[in-house]
Amino acid sequence: MCSISTPAPGDSWASHYSIGRWAHEAGMILTRLGDYTSAQDHLHHALDIHGLDRRRTRAIVLANLGTVRLRRDDVDGALTAWTDFLDCADSIRSIKAQGSVHDIRAHLYRLRDVPRVGELDERAAAR
Repeated sequence: MCSISTPAPGDSWASHYSIGRWAHEAGMILTRLGDYTSAQDHLHHALDIHGLDRRRTRAIVLANLGTVRLRRDDVDGALTAWTDFLDCADSIRSIKAQGSVHDIRAHLYRLRDVPRVGELDERAAAR
């Protein structure tokens, strides 16, 4: 006979997730579903509450927020989030952060005629 043990209260496969990380994940799922308004709300929630305890995580959320804002046709908001990403990601060396820089630069290339984009792309290229 197979016995199944019940985990102790508070023990879970996801117990290492903070509320901020859940908000980030929910925001990314909503992005994939095309609900950019709710995605942006969740990403803001992730940034506003405690739980984004690592700079790298905060930087990735900022990069994602910029992409969501761009999809909502908020170019200024996207540029602001990506500027904040670069400020936050300064001196962070990670594959995720580099992937975000690559994605941001692809978006910036399509926006190259917008003021501020050239300067932001130069900063991103220097990472």
